[in-house]
Amino acid sequence: MAKKAPNPIDKHVGSRVRMRRMMLSMSQEKLGDALGLTFQQVQKYEKGTNRIGASRLQQIAHILQVPVSFFFEGAPHSGHGSGMGEAPSPAYVSDFLATSDGLSLTKSFMKIKNSKLRRRIVDLVEQIAGEE
Repeated sequence: MAKKAPNPIDKHVGSRVRMRRMMLSMSQEKLGDALGLTFQQVQKYEKGTNRIGASRLQQIAHILQVPVSFFFEGAPHSGHGSGMGEAPSPAYVSDFLATSDGLSLTKSFMKIKNSKLRRRIVDLVEQIAGEE
């Protein structure tokens, strides 16, 4: 029997939980303890393997000090909209920020006070990536 792929919204919410937890330098174990769960369960939530119920999401929001709406920012649309052509959401930004490299890079970059130096770093990265 084939494994069912996680729902894109469950994956998005989970990645936002992970991103916020990492922003607070909180381990999966610490979040799990606060929720009365194992770190493995937190891991499943963050991967979108297990869906987070409404009351649990409320708990997580309280522990991570964000409104529940934070977890849905930039979420993919269900496709049952008005039929209007909407721009795709920048989910890649959330995906990047949910990684340890993305979060570390962002935190370090924001500590650079010199705006010209920040711009030169962006230019360098764009050149390395082959963008013009």
